[in-house]
Order: sequence, then structure tokens, then C-alpha cells
Amino acid sequence: MCRVNERASAALILDLKRRGLLDDTVVLWTGEFGRLPIMQERGGNHVPGRDHNKRAISYWLAGGGFQRGFTYGKTDEVGYESVENRVSMPDPFATISHQLGLDHEQVSFPQAGRNETLSDAEATGAKICHDLIA
Repeated sequence: MCRVNERASAALILDLKRRGLLDDTVVLWTGEFGRLPIMQERGGNHVPGRDHNKRAISYWLAGGGFQRGFTYGKTDEVGYESVENRVSMPDPFATISHQLGLDHEQVSFPQAGRNETLSDAEATGAKICHDLIA
């Protein structure tokens, strides 16, 4: 799908930059989860497709004060598990909120009878990834 999206994605970034909006705009591309680098197996049979992978996921960030041309983290040789500069799932919410001028521990909303924060910081220990910020 990258070939289908890359021209439109590049056009968006270039347009934001040309208009002077990229510094104040966070652009984020991601999937809802990572994908395993191996085929699934059910009942001894290989099944087409790959299952969800909570051990490794990729985010692509541009603008909004994030570092340019920067790769953070690394997976093992097959992409199964994060092995370097691991970031927990709530950390990107904390980091993006920070870049938008929001305190991820203070902004909350009522959910299931309690006030929940954007990163659920109290339960998860979410932290801002300062290494990603320019």
C-alpha cells in the first residue's frame, strides 16, 4: 500500500511545509497494531495472513517539532520483537500530547465510572519520549 499512498503523503508534507504549517502540525501514520513477520498456524494448518503483533509496531511522524529523518528503536532480525529503545503503547500518546501543548496526565474524560487520561498514565506509567523531539 505504500506505493499507493506515498505520492499523496509526500504532497501533504510538502504542502504543509510550503505554507509554513508543518512546524505546528503533527502528521502521524500508523496501523492499529503491528503484524507478525510469520504466517499464522491454526490446528496444524498454515492460514493465509499474519496475526497481530503487540511486540513491535511502527509509527511514522512528521512535523510538530519531531526530529527529521530519525529512526528510533529496532526489532530483532525477523521483526518479531522490539529489542532497542522500546516504547510502550501509551508513550506515543504522551509524547504527541506534549507536542500539542497538552499534559497527558491532566487531560481526562469520564470512562467506565472513572476519569481516564489520554495515556492512562496512572495505570501505565506512560512517559514522554524526549529522544523523538527536535
